[in-house]
Amino acid sequence: MRSLLVASALFSALTFAAPIYAADEAAVENAPILPAITVSPVETRLLRDRVIVSGLVNPVEQVQVAPLIEGQPIETLLADVGDWVSEGQVLATLSKTTLELQKSQYIASRASAEATIAQAAAQLLEAKAAADEAQRVNERTAALKAQGTASQAAADQASANAIASTARVTVATQSLEAARAQLALVQAQLANVDLQLSRSEVRAPVSGEITHRNAVIGSIASGAGQPMFTIIRDGALELSGDVAEIDLIRLAPGQIVSMVAVGAPDRLTGTVRLVEPTIDTTTRLGRARITIDQATDVRAGMFMDAEILVAERETVAVPVTAVGSSAGGSTVMKVVNGEVTRTPVKTGIRDAGWIEIVEGLSSGDVVVTKAGAFVRDGDKINPVPVTTN
Repeated sequence: MRSLLVASALFSALTFAAPIYAADEAAVENAPILPAITVSPVETRLLRDRVIVSGLVNPVEQVQVAPLIEGQPIETLLADVGDWVSEGQVLATLSKTTLELQKSQYIASRASAEATIAQAAAQLLEAKAAADEAQRVNERTAALKAQGTASQAAADQASANAIASTARVTVATQSLEAARAQLALVQAQLANVDLQLSRSEVRAPVSGEITHRNAVIGSIASGAGQPMFTIIRDGALELSGDVAEIDLIRLAPGQIVSMVAVGAPDRLTGTVRLVEPTIDTTTRLGRARITIDQATDVRAGMFMDAEILVAERETVAVPVTAVGSSAGGSTVMKVVNGEVTRTPVKTGIRDAGWIEIVEGLSSGDVVVTKAGAFVRDGDKINPVPVTTN
């Protein structure tokens, strides 16, 4: 009897439990299936803002060496392309034959001028002595005329002689000055010849490396033609990088640069030396001049790519794929408790797949990483966190 009662109780329990289990299964089947969307947390990262440029390696300053005297043939060449020369070093010599002949002529002219000066000085002394004597005679004759012992004719003759003697002194003085002026002219001509003789040695005006040599032995040196030598001053080279118009205003002297030449295994470093103030009206490109720290590892004319570091900072960032654009600006799909909210943001640096969020998000917020275009404001999603590096 007791067994019958237990069996009856179990049957009743199963009978009442069956409808409850069926209701739970129906609720699960009727629940909405949320889309699985990849999400990422907003992180603080070190981002670097870079400007990409490219261009050719050029000398910082090229110095062209031309002869300082005209019309003399080149006798010797003492330097060649690739030589490193010091300031004042003799690069070539010009013929001195014509100049030395001119110097001999001027030396003879100087001796003649000195002799003329001596002769003029003697004539001046003689004229002064004669003038003094004529003046004394004139004074005595005038006194005798006053006493009545000399005639008027004698007095007039003595006066005329005194005047003539004074005039001869003036002429002798001018002759002496002319002789001295001639001597000064000859001395100036001699000094000019000596200067030309010293300039017959073509010297390097600066220290540096010779990149071109147009001088040929036997040709006539002239400043009107091509320079005899071209020197890179101090061997200093720089990269002349072409910069997009939109990036030019972001550059400034002193910014750090990393660069690499075509085919080179190692990257080189440098700094921005100068940002040119104009933009090419044809190419719409600006130009930055970049000093190369390892100048000995490059050559003029090489092509290089470079990255200019404009800014570097720890900042709030999200993956680039999380940011969308609309008529109102940039937005992200922010996720709070599984619900998507379109949030306007202000962006900044873009670096290696990440983008800076200046305004609109805080560190620790969660945003839709991808597929933001497939969810709308207010949608419920199944957020799937993604592992980021």
